[in-house]
This record gives sequence, C-alpha cells and structure tokens, in this order.
Amino acid sequence: MEFSAQQIADLLGGSVEGDATVTVNNLSKIEEGSPKTLSFLANPQYTPYIYETNASIVIVNNNLTLERAVKSTCTLIRVENAYESFAKLLELYNQFKGHKAGVEQPSFMAESAVMGEEGYRGAFSYIGQRSKIGKNVKIYPNCFIGDDCVIGDNTTLYAGVKVYQDCKIGNDCTLHAGVVIGSDGFGFAPNSENNYNKVPQIGNVIVEDHVEIGANTTIDRATLGSTIIRKGVKLDNLIQIAHNVEIGENTVIAAQSAIAGSTKIGKNCMFGGQVGIIGHLKIADGTKIAAQSGIGHSIEKENEIVQGSPAFGIGEYKRSYVLFKNLPKLNDKLRELEKKMKG
Repeated sequence: MEFSAQQIADLLGGSVEGDATVTVNNLSKIEEGSPKTLSFLANPQYTPYIYETNASIVIVNNNLTLERAVKSTCTLIRVENAYESFAKLLELYNQFKGHKAGVEQPSFMAESAVMGEEGYRGAFSYIGQRSKIGKNVKIYPNCFIGDDCVIGDNTTLYAGVKVYQDCKIGNDCTLHAGVVIGSDGFGFAPNSENNYNKVPQIGNVIVEDHVEIGANTTIDRATLGSTIIRKGVKLDNLIQIAHNVEIGENTVIAAQSAIAGSTKIGKNCMFGGQVGIIGHLKIADGTKIAAQSGIGHSIEKENEIVQGSPAFGIGEYKRSYVLFKNLPKLNDKLRELEKKMKG
C-alpha cells in the first residue's frame, strides 16, 4: 500500500517541501534510504545524510536549516518533532502490518467467557470460565487466559502469554511473547523440621492501562491483595516482579531487573538493566537507578540518581570510582614510601 507525501503530512499536521504527490511503500534509515521509502531526521549527527539520501520522503523538524538543497528526488515533510512523528507512523505501520482478525482453530473459549467485537483468537489459545475480553483484543497462538480474568479493550497478547486466574489487564496494553502474569509469589515458611511449607498465594495481579511488558517477563500474584502495575509503565524483557510489588505510573525498567516482594516503586522512575531491589522497600517518585545497581534500603528523596551495589548517590559514586581505579597506583606509591623510610 502506498501513501503520498501530502497524505502523510496531513496525518502528522506537517507541511510539504517538494513533490507532494510522491509516494512511498516502505520505511528506511536516512543513511540507507532508497526510492519509495520514508525516513526521518531528528539527531543532528545525521544531518549530512539529508543531502545524500535516496529516500523519497524525509520527515524533519520545522527548525532544521539546510546548508544546501537536497536531491530533487527527495521531498521533505516539516513537523514540530520529527522523532515523535516518525514514531507515530511506525505505530500505525505496525498496526497495519500486524492486523489480525477472526478465530483460528483449534482454539477454546469457555461458554461463560465473553469476548468483544473485532477481536482475534489465534490457534491453540485458551480462555477460561467467566473471563471477560474487551473489544479489538488480539490473542495470538498458544496464549492461556485463566478463569475470571479481565482483559481491556485494544490489548494485545503475543504468542505464549500466560495469564493466571483472577488477574486483570487494562486497555491498550501490550504483552510480548512468553510473559507470565499471576504465577505464584515465592512464599514458603520453614517448619520445625527445617522443611519449607508453601504459603498459598491467593491474591492477583492488576495491570492498568497503556502498559507494555517485554518478552519472558514474569509478574507474581500477591499473597493477599494485588501486585499492581500502574498506568503507563514500560517493562523490558526478562524482568521479575515479585508478589505484592507496586510500580507507579510511567516508570520504565530495563531488562534483567528484579524487584523483591512488597516493594513499592514510585511514579516516573527509570531503572537501568540488571537492577536488583530487595523486598519491603519504598522507592520515591522520579528515582533513577543506574544499570547493575543493588538497592538494599529505601530511597525517600524524590528524583535522586543512584548507582553501585550497594547503591548510593551517583556523584559520590563517581568520585569513589575514580579513587577505586587508582588504588593499584596508590598502593605502589605507598610501597615506594615504605622502602624509602626503611632505607
């Protein structure tokens, strides 16, 4: 399917410089542009490519000043924010390319379950008793949705997602392949013989609207009450969220991080990859945690940036790291001084 420069500009609220009738049918990087493709320029480091690209259409910022003319085969669309505009187009392209509808067989949906209009159920998917599935929900092959679950409108569950009983997922969410929602929290109590008895996990998981969860991430159900992922949270691949954790709105967590039970994460936080947080802590709003940091105490000051294991303020950490790197040199100097003093 092809779109003209004018159609794209109208969609983005932009203006056309060049041939408004030129059409594209694919996307490309600006440095790898080819005829009939659409690209964008947002990073100033890539500005030189604007004069050489073979892309038919390039989205640029309104304030971009050109030192010389672009190729006659290249049409520009000027917008307020090129990066955001291109991201919007990518989302539309992804929706168009990945559009699915209907019911594939074999699949199973309990008679007491309800699914809204315009949805998709892939082969070998399973929907349990009394579960309620919203409108335009896409459930890819091999997904499992247990009894008494709720899935909101416009949510997508990619292949192999597992949603245990009683869990709730909001509107406009995306769960990538292999995500597990509502598996048992890690609850065991030692008995008099030093064996471990399982503590039943009878709570659930609540995922609010506009949440995206990366492949093979697991979110445990609460022992009592709910494990809660608030609106707008973005979780990367291979993350472990333990029972009764709460993650505040618009917090972003990178891959291979783990949060232990009953810890409360504030809103607008940013965690790098492989961050580990022990249980029963409180992390303030706006906290930023550098990759591979270990958090062993609550962070009460908002918008703090920490690093290290155990983590502390990033400024102090950087100063300490300089000293740490120079320890071998300092040790050599001490030995030299010792020799001189003995001599």
